[in-house]
Parts: sequence; structure tokens; C-alpha cells
Amino acid sequence: MRVRWAAATHPGRRRASNEDAFCARPDLGLFVVADGMGGHVAGEVASRLAVDTIEAVAERGDAAAPDDRNCTLAERRLQAGFERAARAIADQTMTNPRLRGMATTASAVLIAADATAIGHVGDSRIYLHRDGVLQQLTHDHSWVAEQVMMGLMSAAEARQHPWRNVVTRALSASDAPEVDLSPLQLLPGDRVLISSDGLHGVISEERIAVVLGAGEALERTCQQLIEDANGAGGPDNITTLILEIDVP
Repeated sequence: MRVRWAAATHPGRRRASNEDAFCARPDLGLFVVADGMGGHVAGEVASRLAVDTIEAVAERGDAAAPDDRNCTLAERRLQAGFERAARAIADQTMTNPRLRGMATTASAVLIAADATAIGHVGDSRIYLHRDGVLQQLTHDHSWVAEQVMMGLMSAAEARQHPWRNVVTRALSASDAPEVDLSPLQLLPGDRVLISSDGLHGVISEERIAVVLGAGEALERTCQQLIEDANGAGGPDNITTLILEIDVP
């Protein structure tokens, strides 16, 4: 499967530093976005450590042991990467007290020879844009997402709520990660967007769909999404990573 990709990241208009990190390894079929938490330095360390660890596990081809979920090999490789990333964060917090409490989200796509899979923890997101329709493939592990699911809050209200950055799952030193894993069937012409919440936390899915479907080059599409997020206030770090499938 042939894949083109582009990525862009920006600290946003209200942050002095950028705690997002990303990885694009088309040779491995691996694409990851992570959004660090824990304040300046700690958040940057957590996100970069998670991305680097997931990449290293993919390079080695390690995989979690099979279980009763009948996961594909690609899913088990992502599971192994996320588990090792959490352990790496725990090891760092034990040796450096300044980093205690750090954590990160992570959303990843792994395109393997046998199957494609996504793995996800936190409130970064993976979207599929196909035939003009945008579909969110991941579920946010956040307090506001739970309120939206229960019908207690609208998506627009969630984007403005003061607790919108409170996540209920992350890669951290505290617990073994509970990773959402699922297979993904990709078709020619599909675009896949992996983004930190600095994008979808302020920009509507309707606008994201318009930008992805405009037919612009991937690099320009990434930049347009960041410009839109900054135009809406840019309250957080913004990362966009876009894949395009089977481009001639």
C-alpha cells in the first residue's frame, strides 16, 4: 500500500512551548501523534519518550502476546509499543523527581503487510476522510467526552468547557495503559488525519472535513488546519499528521 504523508506542528498562540510530538515512518508503516501533559519540560519529555518508544518497538517488530480479543499482529504491535512507552515514562519519573506526574496521550496508525490497525489513549484523535465524509475513528478519553456521550453537553459546549483538557486515560507512570485497539480497512483515495486536541478542541468537524476534502497538497492542508486553529484563538499546541492512501 502506497502512502503519502505530511505533518505540521505549532505551539499555538497562548503557549510558550510545544509539548506535542509526532513520528512518521512510512518505511515501518507507523504514524504517531502524542500530546504531553505535566507542564513545560515534563510534558515535552513524556510525549517525545512515548513516540520514540513506540517507534523503537515497531522497528524491532515486537508484539504483545495473543489474547482472547483475536487482535491482528498489527494491533498487538501497537499494544506492545504503548505498554513499553508507559514503562519508559515510569522509569524516567523514578530517576528524575522533576518529571513526576508527567503523562501523554498517544494516537497511532500502523500499516502492516497483513493488516492496518489504530491504537489510542487520551484525547488526541484519528479521523478518516472518505468520499467527502469525515469519520472520527477514536473515542476521546476525557471528562467532557463522557458528558457528551451521556447527552449532558453538546460538542460545541465541550470545546469551550474549562475542563476540556481533563483526560481520563493517558500513558503515565501510575497504571498499565488501557489501549483502544481496532483494525482499519483503507481504500485508495482515503485521507487519515491524526491530530492533537489543539486542533479539534477548537475547530468543528465540519470545517475539518472541508479542509481535508479541498484537494490541496498535504503540506498545505496541514498548514491550513493549523491556521484555522490559531485563528480560533490557538489556546493549545496543535499537531496535524495526514496520510493519503494509494496516490499514483
